[in-house]
Amino acid sequence: MNATKLNRIKILIVDDSLSTLEVIQRNLLHHGYEVSASDNVNNAIEIIKKNEIDIVITDYKMPKVSGMEFLHYLNEHHPHIESIMISGFATVENAVSAMKKGAKDFIAKPFTDEELLGTVQKSVDRLHGRKLGNTSKITVDTFWGMIGTAKAMKEVFSLIEKSALSNATVLITGESGTGKELVARAVHYSSRRSSAPFIPINCAGIPENLVESELFGHMKGSFTGATESRAGFFQTADTGTIFLDEIGEIPLTMQAKLLRVLQDKEIYMLGQKRPQKVDVRVIAATNKNLQLLVEQKKFREDLYYRLNVLTIEAPPLRERENDVLILLRYFTEKFSNDLGRPYPPQYSDQALSAIQNYCWPGNVRELENTTHRCLLLLDANKEIIQVSDLPAFMRMSAPPVQNPLTSEEDLTRTLAEVESSYIHKVLLALKGNKSKAAESLGIDRKTLREKCKLA
Repeated sequence: MNATKLNRIKILIVDDSLSTLEVIQRNLLHHGYEVSASDNVNNAIEIIKKNEIDIVITDYKMPKVSGMEFLHYLNEHHPHIESIMISGFATVENAVSAMKKGAKDFIAKPFTDEELLGTVQKSVDRLHGRKLGNTSKITVDTFWGMIGTAKAMKEVFSLIEKSALSNATVLITGESGTGKELVARAVHYSSRRSSAPFIPINCAGIPENLVESELFGHMKGSFTGATESRAGFFQTADTGTIFLDEIGEIPLTMQAKLLRVLQDKEIYMLGQKRPQKVDVRVIAATNKNLQLLVEQKKFREDLYYRLNVLTIEAPPLRERENDVLILLRYFTEKFSNDLGRPYPPQYSDQALSAIQNYCWPGNVRELENTTHRCLLLLDANKEIIQVSDLPAFMRMSAPPVQNPLTSEEDLTRTLAEVESSYIHKVLLALKGNKSKAAESLGIDRKTLREKCKLA
């Protein structure tokens, strides 16, 4: 076991047998723990008052003050300390009594090194399980890979369940990074089509001259370079679901052909004279305002109404209440495990405040990438993420540390930093409403979005 990973774990051993103290202390020191020892309870209590102790290992039967009385004291005054009872008088009654007094584990003497270290490791695991503070007290709801307890997310989950009951076309709206593809997958995999293919298509990523061929396929010789016939995405998704992400990027010339597919459930391969029947459910997604595109003649009105049968709006992260901390915990644990860290790091109070107060223009995707970046750059033996470990553009959202010696404004900040700080305060006051914030600041939403990215 790597000692550097455990250098913060402080263990106190209490036993009236000096030989037992010596053996346990030597064993734990060898495995990288920081160890204190005492042969009586009164002295042990003084050690606890003067030091931060994580785990107490105490004997059951001792003169003057017993281990049971010591457990009662710990449970009353230091409930955060993990406690392990050891005893040469091991009975079921003794073990039950010790557990009632607050002991997390009970070991009978004589015990092996493996038994001792295994029991201590369980206490260490429990300690590290509480590392992310208050977020560990929040019950995490998961739904087809999505995590959230906010009211807005519960509404999304409900709409997904209702959408899964039919074959109607679904339009998913929401800002970039809000998880629209996860919503689409949830609709598909909770529907009767779950055993059939789910085919995601990034409409913005297909060159305009290849859109028709990619979606509907082509016959051999239908254009230069078509040396063989090839099925399109709609044929591949037959009996399943096709997910058209960024549907607002589909060229106008293709929109009419897509409308025909939605109406007639038929496609024409390039170079083919007869239509093919397809049984495909269409789910589309966009981060653009399709109604505005319709008004600007950039999107067909009839196609918009065909797509907009059922609508699910993926909420931005700033409108999801405590979900920021819940997702932070999830991503921290995930990337800690991926990087081989035995335990996820903690976050300082100021770092957590910065994370909560930040407007997250990139939503869940930005939070995921930011968490990954922090853990990649964090020293292997560092266990607390500070504000200084966060990206520079996030530090301005941290509440300033008040200097008791002066109440004057910090004149060392640049104009850009002052502007960024003020923007975050306005967004926080308006609960993340970008339209109202932009109006209050006298700028448009696009400018506000760019300033959030640069901050």
